Amino acid sequence: MRGIKHAGFEDPRPIQLETVPAGLAGRDVLGLAQTGTGKTAAFALPLLDRLLDAPRKGPRALVIAPTRELATQIAAEIRTLSKFTGVKSVTIYGGVSIQGQINDLRRRPEIVVGCPGRVLDLLNRRLLHLGQVETLVLDEADHMFDMGFLPDIRRIMAALPKQRQNLLFSATMPKDIRRLADDLLSDPHVVELADTAPASTVDHALYMVAEPRKRELLERMLAGDDCNSAIVFTRTKHRAKRLADQLSKAGHRAVGLQGNMSQSQRDRAMRGFRSRSYDILVATDIAARGIDVSGVSHVINFDVPNTPEAYTHRIGRTGRAELEGVACTFVTSSDRAWVKSTENMIGSRIPRRKVDGFEHDSDESTRHERSAGRSRNGGKPRRSGQKYRGNNGNPRSEGQPRSGRRNAGFRPGSGRRTR
Repeated sequence: MRGIKHAGFEDPRPIQLETVPAGLAGRDVLGLAQTGTGKTAAFALPLLDRLLDAPRKGPRALVIAPTRELATQIAAEIRTLSKFTGVKSVTIYGGVSIQGQINDLRRRPEIVVGCPGRVLDLLNRRLLHLGQVETLVLDEADHMFDMGFLPDIRRIMAALPKQRQNLLFSATMPKDIRRLADDLLSDPHVVELADTAPASTVDHALYMVAEPRKRELLERMLAGDDCNSAIVFTRTKHRAKRLADQLSKAGHRAVGLQGNMSQSQRDRAMRGFRSRSYDILVATDIAARGIDVSGVSHVINFDVPNTPEAYTHRIGRTGRAELEGVACTFVTSSDRAWVKSTENMIGSRIPRRKVDGFEHDSDESTRHERSAGRSRNGGKPRRSGQKYRGNNGNPRSEGQPRSGRRNAGFRPGSGRRTR
């Protein structure tokens, strides 16, 4: 309780209110909730309470997260909550020297927080012993599946005692994660607070822009009086590095965060952004989940995400802890299929907005989308629910490119005039 007060917690968040009692009772828990909703404390508090009841050394809890940044953040919050308990924790992940982590494990910490690859590496070297683990936590389980970690997780589970508490938290529940949950959990307490729609605290919109003018529109957004701190998302690592360099040369306090950076470089970038040495973080989807930086006023999708699901995770980096935030997504005429899929996923139309001087980009996209919608259906707008057909006349899935040509036309609705 002293740790909770020290962390500044006053009232429990919904996911904590719904899962902490079951966790304290020793039940398995399946918690579905968006990132930024307080899931770390939801599993950390019952975990710490159990460790205090019967203190002994050695790893008794294993927390697995998909990225180094998220693992580091989880470990930091656990240290805050356990500040007055004497419980020790260690963080293990790749990209840094393994020797320091081996030394930390020799101090027999009660909690191990790590990424699947390094956890499995230490297990194979017989330097990490999980025979006393009483609680297993999988955080952002759906993202771990997206990253291909499911086989590693199953191998790690095989090294754990069969009698243990399992806590699985995820933002979405695809079929493969549902199967993992069925294999992992025994009579779980299920809490479903996940919502594919963006948080109500985020004002999000699409901005139509030609690809060559994206940088110009970004500068306009960053110059706004209300833009105090921004995360700018790009699709590729090279684009993130180039854009961060361009913004720095233009006089912005910008830093990149992408997978080609060493762990020490990534740590410095995050520390600088958190401490406000940098106002702008240009990142790939490595920062789309779990990264919690208070006071981010804007998220700007310089490129649309690869999947509709990533949209809510990206823009969830702002509007956190019940503060308000702004999310802007730059959309070109080739992003039509992504827009349709994303709007279907969140269940509503994303507002379109214009910026002075960029009206031509929006008008061109609207004309392009209407033309594309008519040409594919004999000059008539495509009916809602009608499937696209490829060059051979066979149905194809939404968003699948036509054979021999690029996707063309940005069409937010069903081919009809946008109202």
